[in-house]
Amino acid sequence: MILPIVAYGNPILRKVCNDINSTYPDLTKLIEDMWETMYNSHGMGLAAPQINKDIRVFVIDTIQVYEKTEEDDMAQFDGEQGMKKVFINARIISLNGTPWSCEEGCLSLPGFREEVSRESTLTIEYVNENFETITETHKGLNARVILHEYDHIDGKLFIDRIPPFRKKLLKKKLDDITDGRVKAGYKMVFFK
Repeated sequence: MILPIVAYGNPILRKVCNDINSTYPDLTKLIEDMWETMYNSHGMGLAAPQINKDIRVFVIDTIQVYEKTEEDDMAQFDGEQGMKKVFINARIISLNGTPWSCEEGCLSLPGFREEVSRESTLTIEYVNENFETITETHKGLNARVILHEYDHIDGKLFIDRIPPFRKKLLKKKLDDITDGRVKAGYKMVFFK
């Protein structure tokens, strides 16, 4: 089922989310719905707070980006492969590498894109949908998408990573999103 995306301004997007266990009700269905919602919205990732759930769950699919990139452009990924994964109860173990800037967007902030600097490598521990504990290191685009979604489960948004003066300049646009004066191309729920 395609779920509505929570728009910027809703307090759930600022909440530090809770861990869950394998008895969480209808978790398999929730994850299926998250995938369907993410693909319908043309996203690379989706975190539970974006569908009004205050739990530490997010999904990412960067394979779609790699498939759209021509062979000649693959050098920019430095041998990295795309991935499709579910992250539950994730915790960042370490952040390394030279920070790099890239334009980011967010399904909760439709039409809003800004340059964001993030570390290039991360090590993360999480459980998958079978509640198996996994520790992995990711770099480049995979690391960026994981960090973006991880921010969501910690109550942060990518706009928190842009300079305050820039955010101030964009206040009207942010207010328009909060007030529902935005067209997203997918179903959204607004706080006001």
